[in-house]
Amino acid sequence: MTELSSPVMRLIADEGGRQRGKGRIELLEKIGEVGSISGAAKALGLSYKAAWEAVEGMNNLSDEPLIIRVAGGKNGGGSVLTAFGLQALSAFRRLEGEYQQFLSALREREDFDKFFHLMRKMDMKTSARNEFLGRVKTVNKGSVNAEVILDIGGGNELVAIITQESVDNLELAVGKEAYALIKAPWVIIMAEDSNLKTSARNKLCGVVSRCQEGAINGEVVIALDAGKSVAAIITNESIKSMGLKEGVRACALIKASHIILAVMA
Repeated sequence: MTELSSPVMRLIADEGGRQRGKGRIELLEKIGEVGSISGAAKALGLSYKAAWEAVEGMNNLSDEPLIIRVAGGKNGGGSVLTAFGLQALSAFRRLEGEYQQFLSALREREDFDKFFHLMRKMDMKTSARNEFLGRVKTVNKGSVNAEVILDIGGGNELVAIITQESVDNLELAVGKEAYALIKAPWVIIMAEDSNLKTSARNKLCGVVSRCQEGAINGEVVIALDAGKSVAAIITNESIKSMGLKEGVRACALIKASHIILAVMA
Protein backbone atom coordinates (compact mmCIF):
# COMPACT_ATOMS: atom_id res chain seq x y z
CA MET A 1 0.00 0.00 0.00
CA THR A 2 1.34 3.44 -0.93
CA GLU A 3 2.19 5.48 2.14
CA LEU A 4 0.27 8.74 2.36
CA SER A 5 2.60 11.72 2.40
CA SER A 6 2.17 14.46 4.98
CA PRO A 7 1.29 17.02 2.25
CA VAL A 8 -1.77 14.95 1.34
CA MET A 9 -2.93 15.00 4.93
CA ARG A 10 -2.07 18.71 5.04
CA LEU A 11 -4.81 19.19 2.48
CA ILE A 12 -6.85 18.07 5.46
CA ALA A 13 -7.43 23.47 6.53
CA ASP A 14 -10.11 25.66 7.73
CA GLU A 15 -11.25 27.70 10.68
CA GLY A 16 -12.24 27.25 14.28
CA GLY A 17 -11.30 23.67 15.08
CA ARG A 18 -13.24 21.88 12.38
CA GLN A 19 -11.51 19.09 10.51
CA ARG A 20 -8.70 20.40 8.38
CA GLY A 21 -9.61 20.42 4.69
CA LYS A 22 -13.13 19.16 5.33
CA GLY A 23 -14.56 21.00 2.32
CA ARG A 24 -12.09 19.36 -0.02
CA ILE A 25 -12.59 15.96 1.59
CA GLU A 26 -16.36 16.29 1.13
CA LEU A 27 -15.75 17.17 -2.52
CA LEU A 28 -13.55 14.08 -2.93
CA GLU A 29 -16.21 11.93 -1.32
CA LYS A 30 -19.01 13.33 -3.47
CA ILE A 31 -17.01 12.88 -6.70
CA GLY A 32 -16.52 9.26 -5.69
CA GLU A 33 -20.27 8.89 -5.18
CA VAL A 34 -21.59 10.60 -8.33
CA GLY A 35 -18.66 10.06 -10.72
CA SER A 36 -18.36 13.64 -11.95
CA ILE A 37 -17.02 16.99 -10.78
CA SER A 38 -20.04 18.91 -12.07
CA GLY A 39 -22.44 16.57 -10.24
CA ALA A 40 -20.44 16.82 -7.03
CA ALA A 41 -20.30 20.63 -7.29
CA LYS A 42 -24.07 20.84 -7.75
CA ALA A 43 -24.70 18.54 -4.79
CA LEU A 44 -22.43 20.60 -2.52
CA GLY A 45 -23.64 24.01 -3.73
CA LEU A 46 -20.32 24.91 -5.37
CA SER A 47 -19.73 26.52 -8.72
CA TYR A 48 -18.25 24.24 -11.37
CA LYS A 49 -15.19 26.52 -11.57
CA ALA A 50 -14.62 26.43 -7.80
CA ALA A 51 -14.87 22.64 -7.79
CA TRP A 52 -12.40 22.30 -10.66
CA GLU A 53 -9.95 24.67 -9.01
CA ALA A 54 -10.17 22.64 -5.78
CA VAL A 55 -9.50 19.42 -7.71
CA GLU A 56 -6.52 20.95 -9.53
CA GLY A 57 -5.16 22.30 -6.27
CA MET A 58 -5.42 18.92 -4.55
CA ASN A 59 -3.72 17.11 -7.43
CA ASN A 60 -0.91 19.69 -7.55
CA LEU A 61 -0.15 19.25 -3.85
CA SER A 62 -0.32 15.47 -3.90
CA ASP A 63 2.49 13.08 -4.78
CA GLU A 64 0.00 11.17 -6.95
CA PRO A 65 -3.28 12.26 -8.58
CA LEU A 66 -6.31 11.95 -6.30
CA ILE A 67 -8.87 12.41 -9.08
CA ILE A 68 -8.66 11.63 -12.80
CA ARG A 69 -10.91 12.09 -15.79
CA VAL A 70 -12.32 9.01 -17.50
CA ALA A 71 -13.67 8.82 -21.04
CA GLY A 72 -16.63 6.87 -22.37
CA GLY A 73 -19.51 5.31 -20.47
CA LYS A 74 -23.21 5.89 -20.83
CA ASN A 75 -22.86 9.54 -19.81
CA GLY A 76 -19.83 10.21 -22.01
CA GLY A 77 -17.26 10.11 -19.22
CA GLY A 78 -16.67 11.74 -15.87
CA SER A 79 -14.18 11.80 -13.01
CA VAL A 80 -13.20 9.14 -10.52
CA LEU A 81 -11.00 8.82 -7.45
CA THR A 82 -7.72 7.01 -8.01
CA ALA A 83 -6.63 4.23 -5.67
CA PHE A 84 -4.45 6.84 -3.94
CA GLY A 85 -7.44 9.19 -3.66
CA LEU A 86 -9.55 6.45 -2.08
CA GLN A 87 -6.74 5.75 0.36
CA ALA A 88 -6.48 9.44 1.29
CA LEU A 89 -10.24 9.64 1.84
CA SER A 90 -10.22 6.51 3.99
CA ALA A 91 -7.27 7.78 6.04
CA PHE A 92 -9.03 11.09 6.69
CA ARG A 93 -12.20 9.41 7.87
CA ARG A 94 -10.21 7.18 10.20
CA LEU A 95 -8.41 10.19 11.67
CA GLU A 96 -11.56 12.28 11.96
CA GLY A 97 -12.66 10.80 15.28
CA GLU A 98 -9.18 10.97 16.79
CA TYR A 99 -8.85 14.61 15.70
CA GLN A 100 -12.06 15.56 17.50
CA GLN A 101 -10.91 13.75 20.64
CA PHE A 102 -7.61 15.61 20.43
CA LEU A 103 -9.39 19.01 20.18
CA SER A 104 -11.67 18.13 23.08
CA ALA A 105 -8.65 17.37 25.24
CA LEU A 106 -6.95 20.62 24.23
CA ARG A 107 -10.04 22.69 25.03
CA GLU A 108 -9.82 21.54 28.63
CA ARG A 109 -6.68 23.66 28.93
CA GLU A 110 -7.50 27.22 29.96
CA ASP A 111 -4.92 28.75 27.60
CA PHE A 112 -6.21 26.88 24.52
CA ASP A 113 -8.34 29.63 22.94
CA LYS A 114 -5.65 32.30 23.18
CA PHE A 115 -2.92 30.26 21.54
CA PHE A 116 -5.16 28.42 19.10
CA HIS A 117 -6.25 31.70 17.51
CA LEU A 118 -2.62 32.84 17.39
CA MET A 119 -1.70 29.66 15.51
CA ARG A 120 -4.61 30.16 13.11
CA LYS A 121 -3.29 33.61 12.21
CA MET A 122 -0.05 31.94 11.19
CA ASP A 123 -1.85 29.43 8.95
CA MET A 124 -1.22 31.36 5.73
CA LYS A 125 -3.54 31.42 2.76
CA THR A 126 -2.43 32.96 -0.54
CA SER A 127 -4.05 34.44 -3.63
CA ALA A 128 -1.70 32.50 -5.93
CA ARG A 129 -3.76 30.38 -8.34
CA ASN A 130 -0.90 27.92 -8.87
CA GLU A 131 0.53 26.10 -5.89
CA PHE A 132 3.00 23.25 -6.33
CA LEU A 133 4.67 21.09 -3.73
CA GLY A 134 8.10 19.65 -4.41
CA ARG A 135 11.57 18.97 -3.07
CA VAL A 136 14.62 21.14 -3.50
CA LYS A 137 16.92 19.55 -6.05
CA THR A 138 19.61 22.20 -6.32
CA VAL A 139 20.58 25.45 -4.59
CA ASN A 140 23.08 27.60 -6.49
CA LYS A 141 24.15 30.48 -4.27
CA GLY A 142 25.32 33.85 -5.55
CA SER A 143 26.50 36.98 -3.81
CA VAL A 144 22.99 38.47 -3.64
CA ASN A 145 20.52 36.06 -5.27
CA ALA A 146 20.29 32.29 -5.41
CA GLU A 147 18.87 29.86 -7.96
CA VAL A 148 16.70 27.13 -6.46
CA ILE A 149 15.52 24.18 -8.54
CA LEU A 150 12.41 22.43 -7.24
CA ASP A 151 11.36 18.96 -8.39
CA ILE A 152 7.54 19.00 -8.50
CA GLY A 153 7.12 15.47 -9.84
CA GLY A 154 6.10 14.01 -13.17
CA GLY A 155 9.47 14.93 -14.64
CA ASN A 156 8.72 18.64 -14.10
CA GLU A 157 11.04 21.12 -12.41
CA LEU A 158 10.69 24.78 -11.48
CA VAL A 159 13.61 27.20 -11.29
CA ALA A 160 13.17 30.10 -8.87
CA ILE A 161 15.43 33.11 -8.31
CA ILE A 162 15.19 34.42 -4.75
CA THR A 163 17.51 36.39 -2.48
CA GLN A 164 20.26 34.65 -0.57
CA GLU A 165 18.64 36.03 2.59
CA SER A 166 15.41 34.20 1.68
CA VAL A 167 17.33 30.95 1.17
CA ASP A 168 18.77 31.31 4.66
CA ASN A 169 15.45 32.33 6.27
CA LEU A 170 13.62 29.41 4.68
CA GLU A 171 16.55 27.10 5.45
CA LEU A 172 16.40 25.73 1.91
CA ALA A 173 18.64 22.78 1.22
CA VAL A 174 18.69 19.80 -1.13
CA GLY A 175 15.91 17.37 -0.23
CA LYS A 176 13.82 19.88 1.72
CA GLU A 177 10.11 20.11 0.93
CA ALA A 178 8.94 23.50 -0.37
CA TYR A 179 5.97 25.13 -2.06
CA ALA A 180 6.14 27.13 -5.30
CA LEU A 181 3.46 29.83 -5.58
CA ILE A 182 2.74 31.41 -8.97
CA LYS A 183 0.00 33.91 -9.73
CA ALA A 184 -1.98 33.09 -12.88
CA PRO A 185 -1.37 36.50 -14.58
CA TRP A 186 2.38 35.81 -14.35
CA VAL A 187 2.08 32.73 -16.57
CA ILE A 188 2.66 33.19 -20.31
CA ILE A 189 1.09 30.73 -22.76
CA MET A 190 2.59 29.77 -26.10
CA ALA A 191 2.04 27.03 -28.68
CA GLU A 192 4.18 23.95 -28.04
CA ASP A 193 5.58 23.99 -31.58
CA SER A 194 6.54 27.66 -31.44
CA ASN A 195 10.12 28.47 -32.44
CA LEU A 196 10.24 31.62 -30.32
CA LYS A 197 13.07 31.92 -27.84
CA THR A 198 12.27 33.57 -24.53
CA SER A 199 14.07 34.60 -21.36
CA ALA A 200 11.65 32.61 -19.19
CA ARG A 201 13.55 29.84 -17.39
CA ASN A 202 10.52 27.61 -16.84
CA LYS A 203 8.57 25.87 -19.59
CA LEU A 204 5.81 23.41 -18.64
CA CYS A 205 4.04 21.73 -21.56
CA GLY A 206 0.88 19.69 -21.75
CA VAL A 207 -2.68 19.63 -23.06
CA VAL A 208 -5.25 22.38 -22.52
CA SER A 209 -7.84 20.90 -20.16
CA ARG A 210 -9.96 24.03 -19.67
CA CYS A 211 -10.29 27.28 -21.55
CA GLN A 212 -12.83 29.81 -20.28
CA GLU A 213 -13.17 33.32 -21.72
CA GLY A 214 -14.30 36.25 -19.60
CA ALA A 215 -15.21 39.84 -20.41
CA ILE A 216 -11.64 40.77 -21.38
CA ASN A 217 -9.35 38.04 -20.09
CA GLY A 218 -9.74 34.29 -19.96
CA GLU A 219 -8.39 31.42 -17.89
CA VAL A 220 -6.40 28.65 -19.58
CA VAL A 221 -5.51 25.49 -17.65
CA ILE A 222 -2.85 23.15 -19.02
CA ALA A 223 -2.80 19.55 -17.77
CA LEU A 224 0.75 18.36 -17.15
CA ASP A 225 2.03 14.87 -16.42
CA ALA A 226 1.36 13.07 -13.12
CA GLY A 227 -1.96 14.85 -12.63
CA LYS A 228 -0.45 18.34 -12.20
CA SER A 229 -1.84 21.42 -13.91
CA VAL A 230 -0.95 25.08 -14.37
CA ALA A 231 -3.42 27.96 -14.82
CA ALA A 232 -2.86 31.22 -16.68
CA ILE A 233 -4.88 34.41 -17.14
CA ILE A 234 -4.43 35.82 -20.66
CA THR A 235 -6.48 38.04 -22.94
CA ASN A 236 -9.38 36.63 -24.95
CA GLU A 237 -7.63 37.93 -28.06
CA SER A 238 -4.58 35.78 -27.24
CA ILE A 239 -6.78 32.72 -26.70
CA LYS A 240 -8.35 33.19 -30.13
CA SER A 241 -5.14 34.06 -31.99
CA MET A 242 -3.40 30.92 -30.68
CA GLY A 243 -6.43 28.74 -31.27
CA LEU A 244 -6.46 27.58 -27.65
CA LYS A 245 -9.16 25.09 -26.74
CA GLU A 246 -9.49 21.79 -24.92
CA GLY A 247 -7.19 19.13 -26.35
CA VAL A 248 -4.69 21.54 -27.91
CA ARG A 249 -1.07 21.18 -26.79
CA ALA A 250 0.49 24.30 -25.31
CA CYS A 251 3.24 25.42 -22.96
CA ALA A 252 3.27 27.64 -19.89
CA LEU A 253 6.27 29.97 -19.53
CA ILE A 254 7.16 31.28 -16.09
CA LYS A 255 10.02 33.62 -15.23
CA ALA A 256 12.21 32.38 -12.40
CA SER A 257 11.76 35.71 -10.60
CA HIS A 258 7.97 35.25 -10.64
CA ILE A 259 8.05 32.13 -8.45
CA ILE A 260 7.55 32.57 -4.71
CA LEU A 261 8.92 29.80 -2.50
CA ALA A 262 7.44 28.91 0.87
CA VAL A 263 7.95 26.23 3.51
CA MET A 264 5.89 24.92 6.38
CA ALA A 265 6.99 26.51 9.66
